[in-house]
Amino acid sequence: MIDPILLEVLWNRLISIVDEQAAALMHSSFTTIVREAGDLSAGVFDAAGNMLAQAVTGTPGHINTMANCVRHHVVARYPIDTLQPGDTLITNDPWAASGHLFDLTVVTPVFYQGRGVAWFASTCHAVDIGGLTIGGDAHEVFEEGLAIPLMKLFKVGKPNDDLFDIIRANVRVPDQVIGDIYAQEAGNIVGARKLIEMLDEYGLPDLSELAPLILDRTEQALRDAIAKIPNGVYRSSVVVDGFDEPVTIQCAVSINDRDIHVDYAGTSPQIKRGINVVMNYTHAYTTYTLMCILAPHIPNNEGAFRPISVSAPDGSILNCRRPVAVGARHIIGHFVSQPLLNALGQALPERVIADGSAGLWITMFEGERNHDGEIFAYVFFSAGGMGARPTRDGLSATAFPSGITGVPAEVIESVAPVRMHKRELIADSGGPGKYRGGLGQEMVLEVTTGLPATHSCMYDRTRFPARGFLGGQPGQTGAVTLSDGTQPHPKSKYTLQPGQTATLRLPGGGGFYSPLERDPAQVLRDVRQGYISPEAARDSYGVIIDLDQWTIDERATAEQRANLKQNGAQS
Repeated sequence: MIDPILLEVLWNRLISIVDEQAAALMHSSFTTIVREAGDLSAGVFDAAGNMLAQAVTGTPGHINTMANCVRHHVVARYPIDTLQPGDTLITNDPWAASGHLFDLTVVTPVFYQGRGVAWFASTCHAVDIGGLTIGGDAHEVFEEGLAIPLMKLFKVGKPNDDLFDIIRANVRVPDQVIGDIYAQEAGNIVGARKLIEMLDEYGLPDLSELAPLILDRTEQALRDAIAKIPNGVYRSSVVVDGFDEPVTIQCAVSINDRDIHVDYAGTSPQIKRGINVVMNYTHAYTTYTLMCILAPHIPNNEGAFRPISVSAPDGSILNCRRPVAVGARHIIGHFVSQPLLNALGQALPERVIADGSAGLWITMFEGERNHDGEIFAYVFFSAGGMGARPTRDGLSATAFPSGITGVPAEVIESVAPVRMHKRELIADSGGPGKYRGGLGQEMVLEVTTGLPATHSCMYDRTRFPARGFLGGQPGQTGAVTLSDGTQPHPKSKYTLQPGQTATLRLPGGGGFYSPLERDPAQVLRDVRQGYISPEAARDSYGVIIDLDQWTIDERATAEQRANLKQNGAQS
């Protein structure tokens, strides 16, 4: 019998176990994508494939898609008692797992006292998977790299050498890709060993008594949170850059007592470029965003998915059909958070944030290191500004909703032939508001091989800025510009010539409430720190600063704010 005290002890033990799983994975990783940026997930599942707990490190696009993958695909194809100790499975099927071929999901069963009792799984972004390189250029998924159907990676502890040979023959940097796969296996094994230690220590034969307690309590807590929202249908939409034409994401959030249904009817159709999103990925970022709004304090596991249902039209850009291209699916998928936040902001304005840069800016360089033909491939992630919150400014150069960490310039330069000449926050890029949007960042990049290199761009908000909320103003848009003044397509690839630099200016987040409500003293601090210019202080915030004395001209400020309010009312 598991009493409430023991339940708390076992729950915290599970969390420590999955954190050790993730730590083992990261410490074993061959790439900065995993060990520095944290583009991974790690979790433990019961024998039926229900996710019980996830590691602190992780992204919604990995952990929530992995939850559905294990339950609906892995267990359905390989019931746990049909496997043996030492077996491990792998797939990167976009429609079953994380939405594009670059994410590898590795799943390992756990056996205890002769029975299958649990699963450990992880999903990591591979530095390369072959094909056209990561990006939006492909027209079909077949062009985007090596597809691995759900199959055995290890058989009774021995590697599936045929599969490893196929992977090695299809990727540009095989040592890094294969190394990270072994790191995923190592993490799962560490998790399995720690779980068996827990079962031994507490005399539990399996997780059959513990799992329902965890999942039912999570479900109950989320339903209680939903019940506090007035019943009704809350609607919103957002327009983003798309590939060549803008894309509209439209949602209706239906609250029915203790359940939520999100319908994306009216969203743009899928296109013949690699920015389409599979339903599993749409579901992942929908459930994550709702959890952030409604109950950020409760665990993210299978119990949290039960009160939420999600639908999108078949063949839409959020529920695309095989075999359309999906390589840059994040660039659209991350934006589902924004109409959700705007819709529920109608009922819960104190719990949402203004629009931010949303989609990560993913940059890939690929080419030859030297004239001997040695190949390099490197991917890193960057973020613009988050939207402002109802009680504080948005975070600068910080990703939401992905949670990926930016890689330091020193690390990038140490592992790849890439020089970062400049990296700084962009003044005035955050949307003005009582609470200011987070700032974007500017980076100037050069490939140092002395040879041409391919630069694959995955950038959004170059045309449509992040919107403010409740009187807050929009942030600045982003841009990518070469040193000769040309602007490559923000979701395509081109050849960067030797000596040429690429400047990335990432977008800022939207503001919250009117900027005329911002404390003038805070405006002065922002000007002193270089976050906003004196001109923006005057024109957007109505604050006049004496730059010789670094003081606020209170009389001129009162007049300027009165003028701005009058002009705003007249317009």
